[in-house]
Amino acid sequence: MIELTQRDIDWRLEVARERLAAVGTTNAAAESFLENYRRLLHGEQTMIPEADITPVDRLPRLHEQWGNPDTGRRELQKLVVVKLAGGLGTSMGLDVPKALLPVKEGQTFLDLTLRQIRHLRERYRSDVPVLLMCSFATQAALENALRQADVPVGNPHGLPPLFAQNRVPKIIADTLEPVRTALNDPSGWYPPGHGDIYTVMWQRGILERLLSQGYRYAFVSNIDNLGATVDLRLVGYMAESGVPFLMEAAERTAADRKGGHLARDAKGRLLLRESGQCPPEDFHLFQDVGRHRYFNTNNLWLNLEAIETALRDSKGRLPLPVIVNRKSLNPQNPLSMPVFHLETAAGAALAIFEGAAAVAVPRARFLPVKTTDDLLAVRSDIYLLAPDSTLRVNPERRLETVVIDLDHRVYGRLPEFDARFPSGPPSLVRCRSLTIEGDFLFRGRVVLEGSVYLRNRSCRQILVPAKSLISGSRTK
Repeated sequence: MIELTQRDIDWRLEVARERLAAVGTTNAAAESFLENYRRLLHGEQTMIPEADITPVDRLPRLHEQWGNPDTGRRELQKLVVVKLAGGLGTSMGLDVPKALLPVKEGQTFLDLTLRQIRHLRERYRSDVPVLLMCSFATQAALENALRQADVPVGNPHGLPPLFAQNRVPKIIADTLEPVRTALNDPSGWYPPGHGDIYTVMWQRGILERLLSQGYRYAFVSNIDNLGATVDLRLVGYMAESGVPFLMEAAERTAADRKGGHLARDAKGRLLLRESGQCPPEDFHLFQDVGRHRYFNTNNLWLNLEAIETALRDSKGRLPLPVIVNRKSLNPQNPLSMPVFHLETAAGAALAIFEGAAAVAVPRARFLPVKTTDDLLAVRSDIYLLAPDSTLRVNPERRLETVVIDLDHRVYGRLPEFDARFPSGPPSLVRCRSLTIEGDFLFRGRVVLEGSVYLRNRSCRQILVPAKSLISGSRTK
């Protein structure tokens, strides 16, 4: 980290303040970013060392008679569903909103969300509204998609379906200066993490409007988590317990070792530690899934009155810990200039609210699609699309979660991925694991069973013909 004089620091902060004002960033969001930026410039600690925390031994489980579904049914009219939809599909080589990615039987994340909400309303005769938190990068495309959607949003009380996150300037990693592209050039800006949801809902009057119309609880989740659906037991728990904040956690496996985990601070309170908050010397302990057993699914349940009180007391700025993430200026080009994103996580509010809780939920409530590995599993016959537009594990499957490792040089970007499965994904219902190295083209109906390892050492694409049945290893 470079050494800066106070004059250097003041100049950088002033440049950032001017740019935030020029694009209309709300006051609370601007001050929150500037405080985090100030901490970075002064070299203050943003890490959570292992010595400062203790592991979480056990959490209550959802199936342990936890939450009353009958209460949840009665309280459903007080619930609002919020989907986090600010991300682009850059991890899969896309420059369109992740929410618009066709994920199952031609339906996008947005399609499935709207159909799930319609089913919920029809089944329980309750006008549960759905709100999407978008970003400056996804807002226009999502507005257009909502206008053309087969299933209209149909929110009660005229609640708008979209609200946009703030945007803040990227920070040049080498100099710690704000990126100073043209104000209308999106490459110099980023949304400051989903922890921004609290400030945005406060300053734009969304929280006040929801409370005035009788809503008391919010279920917040990532739109790309296909397991994040409304559970009446959890609605009931929020109503009966009065907890201000509830996090759904799941048990970590080896596949989750790089993701954030729950822990307890010196006072025994729950907190969330992300990978960007772990010192390098502690990373082996961070990745120890036997030590740190639970991760945040980012399925969050909020008591709106408690959120409003906390935001009013903090002038619209919850004191969420900052996460310093190193990125590339151009997400599509990892060799472009290194920059920092100063972000906050919505789940970090777990450590702020007295009486906040976490519950261990089944893995089925965490079904994210982050990579083409995940997408292949979801599109395959491992999962079936139920009448309520939720995904269910195929009853023919008798194995645990499939482990898929595709060669990302070949399959990592969606256009190339789709081109190699022109007839759709192979059957994986009896597949334990799939590893592919090199370029294979799957033509027609292909069945993979057991542990499959395909390796193509040549520079030529290898055809897997229709009606093939493959198990074990194949190297060519």
